Amino acid sequence: MTPTSITSSIAPVVLDVADVRVARAGRDLLAGVSLRVRAAEHWALIGPNGAGKTTLLTLCGALGHPTSGTVDVLGRRLGRVDLSELRRRIGHVDPRHRMLRDNTVHEVVLTGLTGSSDPVARWSPTPAEEARARSLTASVGLGARSTARWSVLSQGERGRALIARALLASPALLLLDEPATGLDVAAREHLLDTLDEVRASHPDVASVTVTHHLEDLPASTSHAVLLRDGRVFAQGPADDVLTSELVSAAFDHPLVIERVAGRWSARTRRGRPASSM
Repeated sequence: MTPTSITSSIAPVVLDVADVRVARAGRDLLAGVSLRVRAAEHWALIGPNGAGKTTLLTLCGALGHPTSGTVDVLGRRLGRVDLSELRRRIGHVDPRHRMLRDNTVHEVVLTGLTGSSDPVARWSPTPAEEARARSLTASVGLGARSTARWSVLSQGERGRALIARALLASPALLLLDEPATGLDVAAREHLLDTLDEVRASHPDVASVTVTHHLEDLPASTSHAVLLRDGRVFAQGPADDVLTSELVSAAFDHPLVIERVAGRWSARTRRGRPASSM
C-alpha cells in the first residue's frame, strides 16, 4: 500500500503553515507560503538555490518564527508554545549534525531522547529506552556497528544512524534536510531504501524532505512543493507536481522528468532552447 493510498482529508494535520512571510534585512525569504501536511504524508521541498527551502524547513522544525502568518506544528502554534518541548516531538535528520565527542552509534541514537548533540552528563536511559535504541539501530542496518565511533563511520552509515536517532522519541513529524548529501551512489540507494522501510514500519509518521535533486527522493514520497523566489510555484501529489513542465519552469531550465519503479530522474531536454520554456 502506498503512502498516498493510506492518507485522506480526515487524517490528522501535523503541520499547517498559513500565508507565511519571513523577512530578513528588508528582504523576503518567504512570501505568501502555505503548506498543510497530514499524518502519513511524505512531502518533498524542491527548488533552486535560494528558493526558501531551508527557511521553510526551519519553520516546520519550530526553529524559527515567521514575520507574519501562522505556523501550527503538531497542533501547537509557534509563538504560543514552549519550543523546547515541541522540538522533542519532531525528528530532525541533518547530515551536518555536529557533536563535541567521538560518540558511538548507540550514544548518538540515544541523544534523540535528550535532544542534545552529545550524551548528557548524569542522564541515563531506562532499560526500555535502551532496548528501543538497539532495535532502531538494527532496523537501519547498523546493529553490528552500534559500538563503532562516529569518526570511523561512512557518510551513509552516519545518515542511517541519524534516522534511528530521530525516530527514538517516537516523533509525529520527521524532517530531513538533504539527507543524501555527500553520499556515493550505493550509499544513497541504501539510505533511500532505509527511508522507504522506515516509512512502511512507522505508517502514521509524516515527513518533509528538502533536496536539490529529484534522484534523492525515496519512492515513498507522496507529495511535493516546488518553491521559486520564496513563493510556492506548485504543490500537491508528487506525480502532479514533479512534471517536466512544472520543474522546468521552477528551475528556468528545460528538463525531462521521468519516474521509473517509483523513483524520479531529471535530465536536460535537448533540442529546445531554454528561452522557449
